[in-house]
Amino acid sequence: MISEDNKYTQYLNGRKFRPESLMMSYGYRPELSQGAIKSPIFQTSTFVFDSAEHGKAFFELAYGLREKEEKEEMGLIYSRLNNPDLEILENRLCLWDEAEDAAVFASGMAATSTALLALLNPGDVILHSEPIYGGSDYYVKNILKKFGITAVGFNANLPVEEVEKIIQEKNIGGNLAMIFIETPANPTNHLVDIQACAELAKKYSRADKKVLVMVDNTFLGPVFQHPLKHGADLIVYSATKFIGGHSDLIAGACLGSAELMKQVKGMRTFSGSMASPWDGWMMMRSLETLKIRMERMAQNAAVVADFLAKHPKVERMHYLGMLDDKPQQKAIFEKQCLSAGSMISFDIQGGEAEAFKFLNSLKLIKLAVSLGGTESLAEHPASMTHSDIIPADRTVMGIGENMVRLSIGVEHPEDIIADIEQALAAVEIGVMAV
Repeated sequence: MISEDNKYTQYLNGRKFRPESLMMSYGYRPELSQGAIKSPIFQTSTFVFDSAEHGKAFFELAYGLREKEEKEEMGLIYSRLNNPDLEILENRLCLWDEAEDAAVFASGMAATSTALLALLNPGDVILHSEPIYGGSDYYVKNILKKFGITAVGFNANLPVEEVEKIIQEKNIGGNLAMIFIETPANPTNHLVDIQACAELAKKYSRADKKVLVMVDNTFLGPVFQHPLKHGADLIVYSATKFIGGHSDLIAGACLGSAELMKQVKGMRTFSGSMASPWDGWMMMRSLETLKIRMERMAQNAAVVADFLAKHPKVERMHYLGMLDDKPQQKAIFEKQCLSAGSMISFDIQGGEAEAFKFLNSLKLIKLAVSLGGTESLAEHPASMTHSDIIPADRTVMGIGENMVRLSIGVEHPEDIIADIEQALAAVEIGVMAV
């Protein structure tokens, strides 16, 4: 959390600066680093204490042995616990989502798994939307089971009334501990109503146990969607994606209230899942251009989606800018999303063979998993990112063999379209006999 000494960087004559204006300076004091305009990389494993008394005090706070005194700051101990690059990065991440605290991790899965292990207990039930990222799906259904935690799924585009029916039919209300949603869903772009989930969680909360809402905000955040403002308790990101944004690092992040993040950071300390100083520094660099990158990608995606929607070999679009025929989804979009973003999925006419032909014919767009980087990427969810999911379940989720997922980058949109056009031209669609 930001110190009192650094709050001067957030205001000028009573005016509060916007996050994009603070990404170059917030939380960093050049005079403490020889006047360097950018924070140095604190590539060190350990830090020297001024005295044994200071070392004792720092460990007491780090291990939760006592509460902070007024104006007391947590000192630097060891880079598994804290590091200047990561602390500055966490301070800046908080600005976008207006979170009280943040923690960065070695990967998106490290952020998700650490938060879940910190906040769930044996006997708990986690209610989750479907589809979610394939790694998260496997974790909640298979890994958490080993710790006595039960996962129950619901289709991402179900109305909240239908979700509550699942709770009642499966009689899980008494053990419900968390609602975990990914919105927009990967790879279908289905939206889940965050506010409705927060209200549902409140309904099943008890005096001794609050039902938490955790949102994977990777597809739209942190610029285009702010779950905490709609009642969520925690946000997780694969920071590899837009936050890192250049396909050159692996990282994750979790944000929320100071109370919840204290538990998450405690688990991070003992699981050793913290990001490295180098990756923290790289993400600080990337945050400086986050908004302009995401805006350009979203602009490009709108042009590409318009082209795809009109193409005769495209059977169905899954894009947040095209929801006129889905009033329930459009209402959620208008309530909680600030942009359609840069993720497009579409169903090509045919099946896996046609999808593979399209993917193998791309030249400018790269055939690779991941998303949110400066370059445009394409992949086949059913056989790649979501291949761990049982085929029958994939079908229910809307992930067909003919689905292609695109992450639109910052290239010129006409060049992206030209590549898609020639790749679609290479796909031969069988003609049914009449």
